[in-house]
Amino acid sequence: MYKDKKILAVIPARGGSKRLPGKNIKKLNGRPMISYTITAALSSNYIDRVVVSTDDIKIAGISKRYGAEVPFIRPAELAADTARPEHVLQHAVEFFSSRGFNADPIVLIQPTSPLISTVDIDGAINKFFKTKAGSCIGVCEIRERPEWMYQIKAKKPVLLLSGSGTQKRSQELSNLYKINGAVYVIARDVLMKKNKVIDDNSDIFIMPRERSVDVDELIDFKLAEAILRSNR
Repeated sequence: MYKDKKILAVIPARGGSKRLPGKNIKKLNGRPMISYTITAALSSNYIDRVVVSTDDIKIAGISKRYGAEVPFIRPAELAADTARPEHVLQHAVEFFSSRGFNADPIVLIQPTSPLISTVDIDGAINKFFKTKAGSCIGVCEIRERPEWMYQIKAKKPVLLLSGSGTQKRSQELSNLYKINGAVYVIARDVLMKKNKVIDDNSDIFIMPRERSVDVDELIDFKLAEAILRSNR
């Protein structure tokens, strides 16, 4: 299936991380965190090449050790806090295109989602092709309801959604989903011509909450660690 397509997976992993320093290679249950996403991507039935885009030599070395390609070191301007993910992906796509590998689609997999499985990656790719979407984005169901959220205005709590029904039980509310940041499958034209990761024709792939942990802070890291240990 999809043999006529060349599918490139890009794992963006810059060296700088302010909230959790060195998180991409921080040992998670004895392995560098980035190794989990590399392993999941390499096991895909559809991905042709798994590439880590990094500005950090140490991350590059570890990524190669776990089987990823690291054919370039990401330019400093694409590793700053202000760098856009689409620009990081475009850099990788252009690098390979100049060498005769014209990828379409491009799969973005975040190293901060170490619980993602190959099932999730291949499921998102399948959904992308079956729905002919511009992109397919990993999401998970939320428990934190916007109907119950407050914002502070003039030092007073005000419902975020006016008249949103705080008296309703959770069972009475429709399911809502959020982007979990784990996986994005993007059509080449959407990325390269529209300069987007998500367009008006995007679809979603629903992932379970236990595989949707996005490691941003220490508490997220601890949660991922606990889930991994419970799955042994």
